[in-house]
Amino acid sequence: MNVVKTDKAPAAIGPYSQARIVNGLVYASGQIPIIPETGELAIGLEGQANQVFKNIAALLEAAGTDIAKTVKTTLFIKHMDDFAAINAIYAQYFTEPYPARSCVEVARLPKDVLLECEVIAEL
Repeated sequence: MNVVKTDKAPAAIGPYSQARIVNGLVYASGQIPIIPETGELAIGLEGQANQVFKNIAALLEAAGTDIAKTVKTTLFIKHMDDFAAINAIYAQYFTEPYPARSCVEVARLPKDVLLECEVIAEL
């Protein structure tokens, strides 16, 4: 098993790896909208959503793949009312054939962000 670590995506804020590679798949930990260069949170729903997906793209690139090879996403959002807006931004990063996806509303996320996304991608 290989551990993926990059400074182009936020460092783990707990006892976990940014991502692991197992049997040709990359299992990426949930990404929140931390700007890796500053450690600060992106502002607003649009800023946070774009930052989450940029972080995922950077992490997958560090693993030797790219966002187009994502096969499954799990999206955690603070407010289901934001679903349409997040979905529109999501569609800018994930294209056909779209990954399988789950989306759930949650009571609270780390650092009180508005969304978090984890992915599984092929190498």
